Amino acid sequence: MALTPGRDHPQVDLPPGRLRGAIEGGLAVFRAVPYAAPPVGDLRWRPARPHPGWSGTRDATADGPSVPQPYMKGGDPVLGGHGSPPFDEDSLTLNIWTPAADEGRRPVLVWIHGGGFVSGSGSMPNYSGDTFARDGDLVVVTINYRIGPLGYLYTGPEEGNAEGAGNFWLTDQLAALRWIRAHIASFGGDPENITVAGQSGGALSTAALAGHPETQGLIRRVILQSPPFGLDLPGPEAYMERTAAYLELAGVKTVAELRELPWPALIGAAGGLFARTARWGYWPTPFLPVIDGVTLERHPVEALLHGAASGIDVMIGWTREEANFGFALDPAYTAADRERVTARIADTFGARAAPEVYAAYERARPGSRPADVLMDLITDELFRAPALRLAEARARTRRPVWAYQFDLPTPAHEGRLGAAHCLELPFVFANFDQWAHAPFLAGLDPAVRDGLARTMHRAWIAFARTGDPGHPAMPAWNPYDADTRTTMRFDAVVTALADLAGDARRLHATSGSGPSA
Repeated sequence: MALTPGRDHPQVDLPPGRLRGAIEGGLAVFRAVPYAAPPVGDLRWRPARPHPGWSGTRDATADGPSVPQPYMKGGDPVLGGHGSPPFDEDSLTLNIWTPAADEGRRPVLVWIHGGGFVSGSGSMPNYSGDTFARDGDLVVVTINYRIGPLGYLYTGPEEGNAEGAGNFWLTDQLAALRWIRAHIASFGGDPENITVAGQSGGALSTAALAGHPETQGLIRRVILQSPPFGLDLPGPEAYMERTAAYLELAGVKTVAELRELPWPALIGAAGGLFARTARWGYWPTPFLPVIDGVTLERHPVEALLHGAASGIDVMIGWTREEANFGFALDPAYTAADRERVTARIADTFGARAAPEVYAAYERARPGSRPADVLMDLITDELFRAPALRLAEARARTRRPVWAYQFDLPTPAHEGRLGAAHCLELPFVFANFDQWAHAPFLAGLDPAVRDGLARTMHRAWIAFARTGDPGHPAMPAWNPYDADTRTTMRFDAVVTALADLAGDARRLHATSGSGPSA
């Protein structure tokens, strides 16, 4: 595992072969490192397999392609885009930032991107690991994994997969963790001190990994940013109805025929599945993890409460107005009336309780419109309430969990987004220069923005290094427990509050939304 010195191009010898990286801003960086065999041809919709290695020296100085996904030139009005060409199925790679490829045994931070299970990439500049590596003396790894139909389509039992294993995205992530455990010491990392962090769909992935039998003893702590734990994940039979609809949209009758299609046709058919699966008042999720009983035996949130995963350090949080991300700029929702929103509430609480629940949301946000009530409901159902149930359950078992809420609203779009889903990301990474294309950051006061970013960024570093996010430049941050329910409020003024989200916790305590913790 020897390191070959080089002023501008460090080289690392690994069993799969030699890698040639680059020095960027004083860090050794290795990009587009393959961790699994290309999932092409007969390996499409198969579990990830080990990479065969390479001969000679592999150049690792440039990003490789991202996993195929929808792409809208010009971006969107919130993030400005979340994944851009080039795309290719041969993209199961990871990127590494390290202060030095030596024997330093630094803590390792593995980042798993989100994107509604259909977009994103570990190579996006937004998720560059340089700030964490430089500011925290960490080794940072970001990964590409199969998303959309290539990663989340459930194909059921078939030739070569008789047991009906699904969740190919999860097999990719497990393969990446195996690679990291085996090789990260050669990049100055400590394989016995690994923190896995993710946001949104990436946070759901992080929970699934933490509870997987194969990772026992591998993951020391997890950071769960806006995990959509309120999603009702289908079993095999329910998912096959979705698969049948997708086959029809793709113009084929069997998975074998689907395997012959080029990937652009697969991405094109995915667009139709959005429309087929959409329900008014619900976050659109055409592709989902499947509880297949093989790769995933139970909802990921439950895995953090049982077995070996119950001893992992957990930090979990959400943004105050998560759902504004997807609904606040959509006229179909901003024009919603009280009657329709009350009917949507009845889906969760029943028709008899729905008017009372509507009134409770109105009281919690004086002057709210029906659209505000709807968005607060979706925020609670999908993100806040199930995260609180996890914190409550771990508190009862005296397993530490640190909770936070991101409250700083953005003035972009006349303030309609509030503290929306994804808004905490540039603060956590402290890299606003890499988010210049994102409309949702427009208008933020630079002094407030940068001060909050310093506080959050240092807290994430502290947690990755020690399992405790507290540091001297912020108020004392105690774990969430059954007595105080301490929750850190990240806003222009950072404050530790008792039971910050108590209204949501009490309202949804018996609603049944999301899995039972």
